Amino acid sequence: MNQSATLLSSRSGVAAIAVFVLAIAAVSLFTLSYGQVVLGLDRVLEVFYSPTSDPVATQIIQDLRLPRVVTGLIAGAALGVSGVLMQALFRNPMADAWSLGLLAGGQLGVALIVTAAAFAGPAAISFLTAFQGVGLTSGALIGVAVFAAMMVTLSRRVGTITLLVVGLMLGFTVQGLVSIVTHFANRVGGRVYSGWNDGTFASTTFDDLTFMLPPIVLGLVLAVASAKGLSSLMLGEAYARSLGTNVQRLRWQTLAAVVLLVAPVTAYCGPVTFIGLIVPHFARAIARTSLILPLIPLAALAGGLLAIAADAVVHLPWEQHFLHLNTILAIIGAPVVIALLLFSPMMKGRP
Repeated sequence: MNQSATLLSSRSGVAAIAVFVLAIAAVSLFTLSYGQVVLGLDRVLEVFYSPTSDPVATQIIQDLRLPRVVTGLIAGAALGVSGVLMQALFRNPMADAWSLGLLAGGQLGVALIVTAAAFAGPAAISFLTAFQGVGLTSGALIGVAVFAAMMVTLSRRVGTITLLVVGLMLGFTVQGLVSIVTHFANRVGGRVYSGWNDGTFASTTFDDLTFMLPPIVLGLVLAVASAKGLSSLMLGEAYARSLGTNVQRLRWQTLAAVVLLVAPVTAYCGPVTFIGLIVPHFARAIARTSLILPLIPLAALAGGLLAIAADAVVHLPWEQHFLHLNTILAIIGAPVVIALLLFSPMMKGRP
């Protein structure tokens, strides 16, 4: 079966992609135009046509808003695709990096890096304050990878509900550990961790994207390479093996893809929740298929759109202060989670 043709050969699939692209363009222009300083669409377009004509608008767009939009698109796409992979790998409609504790692993890894820097001296603190380089990415990669390996191993021994409960308990446990660990960090390190832990696309620059993007691209390549095997695995290990799939290698390949997609986003944007959980369900509803390969581009587009739309709400010109990104995502995502718990046959224990 040619999975790649499933989506693009249908008019509805092409129309869905076109709608997503247009919506992303519209939300991006809105985000560039409106914020604490309202520029308007005319000044935004003028900056693109003639950057030197309006220095103030150019600085706001190029230094603040455009990196935030690009980061949101990349992060949302990565988290959306990771959700598709995890729900297929675990055969669990509630699986994503947050619900299964992977984000908690990233939080613990970053907290350990921040605390270690507190003992390493002023140079390390300056490095963290600038929020540049590969240090936090490495901490998040290790934390996410360790927790992902734990959950893959555990998923073969327990059921869907038990796995979710374990993931949530891991999250609570890590919160306690992080509080203890960051207690030993100095004030600067604590502020770095606190700001990172809120979840935001606003702290990333174009220089940061040079570190953030390569592992995500590699993760997407592995996701596409794993798609056919995951589609067969969803029908059971015996069926997948009958088609010649090396199930063990597929598990670890998919795990590597998830880590490469989730860890850089977690390192640079903080623990962004709900995108990986709800986007795959939207993608499946639009594509009307459970095949993985057609879901990947839809999940990437839907994830990017959801991320920048939530970020646009966060940075509207509120009178008092900014909202938090995860607050907006929770308002959108929590009802979807409740609906899944109430109406999904798999969550009810039915086939």
